Amino acid sequence: MISKQIQDNLGRSSWIRSMFEEGERLRQKYGTENVFDFTLGNPDPEPPIAVKQALKDIVASDIPGIHKYMSNAGFDDVREAIAYRLERETNIPISKDHIIMTCGAAGGLNIVLKTILDPGNEVIVIAPYFVEYLFYIDNHGGVPVIVEADPCTFQPDINALEENITKDTKAIILNSPNNPTGVVYSKEILDELNDLITKKEQEFNTQIYILSDEPYRQLIYDDIDLPNILDIFNNSVVVNSFSKSLALPGERIGYVAVNPNIDDVELLVDGLIFSNRTLGYVNAPALFQKVIAKSLYSQVDIDEYRIKRDILYDYFCDFGFECIKPQGAFYLFPKAPIADDIEFINTATKYNLLFVPGTGFGYPGHFRVSYCTNLDTIKGARNAIKSLAQDYNLL
Repeated sequence: MISKQIQDNLGRSSWIRSMFEEGERLRQKYGTENVFDFTLGNPDPEPPIAVKQALKDIVASDIPGIHKYMSNAGFDDVREAIAYRLERETNIPISKDHIIMTCGAAGGLNIVLKTILDPGNEVIVIAPYFVEYLFYIDNHGGVPVIVEADPCTFQPDINALEENITKDTKAIILNSPNNPTGVVYSKEILDELNDLITKKEQEFNTQIYILSDEPYRQLIYDDIDLPNILDIFNNSVVVNSFSKSLALPGERIGYVAVNPNIDDVELLVDGLIFSNRTLGYVNAPALFQKVIAKSLYSQVDIDEYRIKRDILYDYFCDFGFECIKPQGAFYLFPKAPIADDIEFINTATKYNLLFVPGTGFGYPGHFRVSYCTNLDTIKGARNAIKSLAQDYNLL
């Protein structure tokens, strides 16, 4: 028998994957072109040409030691390149000593939580949230505390956060642009949160970390200003990956950037490097560290995502659904026309439409639509979405 904890977690595992598997069944029955799958956050575009060329150049160059171990923090030149970019963006004196290369953002979050948490420490997660956060916290003995966002805007609810920060609060996870809503947290709200954290740290004589999960940082629309977490919060740690910005989710390459203003920052960095090794990651993939350094200023075509967002957003709004227009990432999070979002997405499968229930993100009554799929699927879904809306008398 496997462990009881894992058995329990399997029962709470991802709705995203469950709906994707349902899609496999429908594709076999009706054909791929007749199934409209909006479940996975798996980027449709291929990586930029610069990434592919960097990979070819590095493989062909026979650089000595490219496939060997390096410091558990990653190659020095790669960390220097990332630190240089972040320093220019933030005007904070970030050096390579504040950068740890990781196996994607998931690996980065796990090494941070492993390093900072003692058993029973609380980590605040803002709902709706990426469901894996809860498992990552559980991995390292932490206790997740769920705080719902403002239901009208999906911005962090400062009053609700104040009620839930205690002497045991060790960290707050922020995710902006947000998965699943596509909302960008405003500078005004983040400044209020910073004031609240400062007050609570003084009240409880504690240190509260802001852990900013930023895989969608480069996917911003309509000239929206994305506040920089390192500029706002002293006790901040940024976790990023190139899965979305460079369409490289399968390569598992990312980094952790530690704010140099954190007290005992060297000790924190040492802990992160130790955790990177002892959790079994050892180091981020060597080859793709080098690829990233050569293509750091490249990104996928944002306009391609914006066009897809606008088409789908218009479909849902025109057909009577309530939805906040996303400012970033590649998700819509409409309100379901009935309270039972699971029943709703099951009804959607009658029209070969595959969504993920808001329940899977800790926010029932909504559903997530991932538009990082091909344009033909999006355009082909129009009549199916209209028929679904008619089922609920939205038209």
